[in-house]
Order: sequence, then C-alpha cells, then structure tokens
Amino acid sequence: MGVLDHVSEMFDCSHGHKIKKRKQLQSVEIKVKMDCEGCERKVRRSVEGMKGVSSVTLEPKAHKVTVVGYVEPNKVVARMAHRTGKKVELWPYVPYDVVAHPYAAGVYDKKAPSGYVRRADDPGVSQLARASSTEVRYTTAFSDENPAACVVM
Repeated sequence: MGVLDHVSEMFDCSHGHKIKKRKQLQSVEIKVKMDCEGCERKVRRSVEGMKGVSSVTLEPKAHKVTVVGYVEPNKVVARMAHRTGKKVELWPYVPYDVVAHPYAAGVYDKKAPSGYVRRADDPGVSQLARASSTEVRYTTAFSDENPAACVVM
C-alpha cells in the first residue's frame, strides 16, 4: 500500500458510501436461434443499446452472438431473452480439442457446430459412463496384469 493510498484513506469523504466495483471488459458468447435477417436485426438491437456494450457480432449459421463490453453475462442473457422473446442461453460449446473425451455421453452433441462439443464443466454430465460389472470382468479376464488370466494367452 503506497503513501497516496494511505493518505486518501485518511481523508476519505465517502462517509459509508459503498464504492462500486468496476466491471471488467469481457466477451459474452450467447446461443440464440436466428432464422432470417429480421431475427438477426432484432437480436442485434436488443443488446446494442445496453449500457457498457462495445460491440455485437453475429454468426447466424452457428446461432451465436458475441457481445464485447463492460457487461455481466447474466444481464445480457436476460435482456436478450426479454426483448426478443426467444430461448437464449450462454454458449454451451467448446472447441473439440479442449475436451479430454469428446465422444463421452453428455459431451458429444449432434446439434453442435462442426469442431465443437458441449461444455463439460458440470461433473455429473462430463463423467464417463461407469463400466458395468460384466464389462469389467471381461476386460480384466484377458489382462496381462491379472495372474488368473486366460491360459490361452
């Protein structure tokens, strides 16, 4: 803590007023269905006038909207859903290379754009399906590490 910070705290005139925390510049990716140019225009206008928005980029084929600015993601989603009347959600996909098991249940999504799979942040969704006891028996029966393995091997 520097000298100026210390002096400014001594002569603070806020008298209990809360200091607002500054929002950080961030990019919010949103999934919303856009069928025509009218839908695109409606989606763009729903967030362009929002306080803190710097730019809005649309990718209609991927049904993706990217909003850059000093905004909160939840507020952008809520405003877009209210103004357009469409189903709006945060971008649920990540690039294919980021996920360890892209074909696991709950991660692979047929509706995802090419090169993307569903985000695997939720541990309940991203866990690989557990092998049943019969599968485990068959895989360990022919394992080199199993001393009672099949004698044919």
